[in-house]
Amino acid sequence: MKTIEKWEDIPEFDTDKEEAEFWTAHTLDPRLMNASVQRQTVRESTTITLRFDPQMLSRIKRLARHRYLNYQSMIKQWLSERLEEEVRKQND
Repeated sequence: MKTIEKWEDIPEFDTDKEEAEFWTAHTLDPRLMNASVQRQTVRESTTITLRFDPQMLSRIKRLARHRYLNYQSMIKQWLSERLEEEVRKQND
């Protein structure tokens, strides 16, 4: 069984069957999940509205459910990671 060590190593799936086949042969590195949980700090937040294509939102929810995360938290995590990446690129 292959261990996933980076979120980027998880592909996008077109069907539930593809996703099921992937996860039967892969597992998440516990350190990946722990690092994601530990980075979250309690801060005041602002509510915004985003419009998603229903199929995209369904895929996001399915992926989050598979990672045992709330889909909104996962989206915030993705945005935070991408923001850090963009800031690093800008500072290089």
